[in-house]
Formats: sequence, C-alpha cells, structure tokens
Amino acid sequence: MHGIQHNYLGGAMIYSMTGFAAAAAELDAGSLALELRSVNHRYLDLQLRMPDELRTLEPALRETIAAQLTRGKVECRIVFAARQSEQNPARLNQVLLRQLAQWSDEVQTALPEARSLSVADVLHWNGVLESPILSADALRTTVLELLQQALREFAAARGREGDKLKAFLLQRVAQIEALCVTVAPRIPAAIAAYEEKLAARLREAMQNADDERLRQEISLFASKVDVDEELSRLQTHLAEMKRILGQGGTVGKRLDFLMQELNREANTLGSKSVDAEVSRASMEMKLLIEQMREQIQNIE
Repeated sequence: MHGIQHNYLGGAMIYSMTGFAAAAAELDAGSLALELRSVNHRYLDLQLRMPDELRTLEPALRETIAAQLTRGKVECRIVFAARQSEQNPARLNQVLLRQLAQWSDEVQTALPEARSLSVADVLHWNGVLESPILSADALRTTVLELLQQALREFAAARGREGDKLKAFLLQRVAQIEALCVTVAPRIPAAIAAYEEKLAARLREAMQNADDERLRQEISLFASKVDVDEELSRLQTHLAEMKRILGQGGTVGKRLDFLMQELNREANTLGSKSVDAEVSRASMEMKLLIEQMREQIQNIE
C-alpha cells in the first residue's frame, strides 16, 4: 500500500478517492497557497496548476503525490501572490522587454497592418514584471512543506469518507446475509409442496401412480431448484468482503470484482426460484449489490 495509510494515519484504513485539502504560508515576498482536490478515477491522473516560476518543482511534486496516492483524478493547484512594497518594488524584466520589442518589429515588418503592442499589453505579458520572490531553494522547501501539510489533511479527509463508505458497505453485507438466512429454509418447503402437487397430478392421470417415476420427477425438480451452492458462494464472497474491508488498504478493484461475483450468484438464485419469497430476496440482494457497487467506485 502506498504511503498515506502508513505514514499519516496508520491502521486498517479504507480511503475514498474524493477529497479536498488546502495549506497556505505567508512569506516576506508574498503568500503561497496550495490546494488538493480529487474525484474517483480508474488510475492516478494527476494535474498540476501553478505559476511558470514554480514549474521546476513539478517533478518533485508529482513524485511526492504519487508516493501517497494510487488512484483518483487529482488536481494540485498552487498560487503565489507577490507582495509589493516601497522598499522592494516590482521591476521590468529587461531581457524579455527587448525580446518583445524585437518580436514586435519582426511581426510588423511581415504584417504591416498588425496592431502594435500597447504598454498594457506589455505589462500583462507573463514574466515582464519581476516580483521579488524567495530564492529557488527556499521556495522549493516551502512549497514541499505545504504539500506535505495538505497531504496529511487530504488523507484525514479521505479516511473519514472511507469510514463512512465502509460502514455503508458492511450494513449492506449484513442485509444480504440476513436474506440468505431467510432463503435457505424455503427450499425444502418448496420441494415438499411440489412433491404433493406432482403426486396429486400423477394419481389423477394414472390410477396406479408409479412410485419410481414420482421419485425421479421430484429428484429432478429438487436438483433444479437447489440453491445451496449459490447461498454458500454468496456467504463466501460476503465473508471475503468483510475480510478485505477489515484489512484496509487499496481495495477498490478487489471489491469491484466481488460485486460481479455476488451479482452472478444473486441472478442464479433468482433464475432457480420457485417461491415468491426467494424471488423477492434475489431482487433485494441485487438492489443492495448495485448500491454497494456504486459506492465502491469511490474507494481507492
């Protein structure tokens, strides 16, 4: 399991892929703010949004986040607002200014009707105004500290959501287990009722009912409606689900696979049903399984 589970919270945690966290720092040169937000996704899809002057930090940021998260569509947004002062005013980037002038001359030579750059255009050009900022090393340290702070908050928020999802799933597991208990004793009663009906029909059709044929018909019917295997597999899958939820970690894909298995058994149970109560139980199971499947999409 990747980092957050062990580094920050410990224990058998289930994590939601949906979360939000923010961290900020006030510096002499301005303020830094970092936000993390995520929604569910089949794999880790990381998007970084930040000022160009921080782009050199991108590899380190990606590595740190990827070490903590395994799935989810994650956006990390960093904003730096420079603080201006009389002692430390913004300056024009002379190199970029000369480059803009050269580009402007070249464009107008090629396209005489092109509009010239206005002062406002130049001042709004990215990088023309140089603000006093931290040294590269100090900036890197501060941003990475903010990221670690946000990741801790992020893990806690996702863990709280994960606890809610775990409780939701365990409640549905208990409901399906209870339905299995109600189904099991109904099968012998259904077979007995069929035996009585079949015997009555055969006696009507033939004056001397063939006991051996009667037994064969009942045996065939019993094999068709026997759902012991389905119930046994349902209970095995439910027990495995509880084990996985108790173990914690990155469990979303395994739980999603179990939903397919549970649904298959619930469908077979319904197709074998000769009893309205068993049919109702099968439908209710499928509804509960679908509810779980939807929520499992949010689990890392």
